[in-house]
Amino acid sequence: MAFEDLKKEVSAIVSKTTVSTKDRLTEICEVLRSTIPYYNWVGFYFANHETQTLHLETYVGEPTDHTVIPFGKGICGQVAVSNENFVVPDVAAQDNYIACSITVKSEIVVPLFKDGKNIGQIDIDSNTPDPFTAEDERFLEWVNEQVVSIL
Repeated sequence: MAFEDLKKEVSAIVSKTTVSTKDRLTEICEVLRSTIPYYNWVGFYFANHETQTLHLETYVGEPTDHTVIPFGKGICGQVAVSNENFVVPDVAAQDNYIACSITVKSEIVVPLFKDGKNIGQIDIDSNTPDPFTAEDERFLEWVNEQVVSIL
């Protein structure tokens, strides 16, 4: 399925106002993971700026012990500090990578902004080496814009 078709599905999920925000976030994760073959783990982390930590709100994929990540640690923690997308074609080549699973080969993290402030991120792990493109980045930025509308 093309990203344009997925946008319709994500928009439909976001518009379900009788469903909780957490359930809608989980449903977005499920749709992305089940539709895009190289999206093997999809989750949303949200920032606690007082404690300088990220907290895993919802995800689909293999269970993870990384439910709280300090700012600056790992790919997600680096995005919390840099406020920029981070595409990692080969996680083994990253010094500051937090290994979640031995099957993960690459990762993409896109920050989530509300009122100009980085409040979290979407994190996607792939078991495929170097699958992420600029098209993935633009699509995930769009997903995050939709997510902000329900927060």
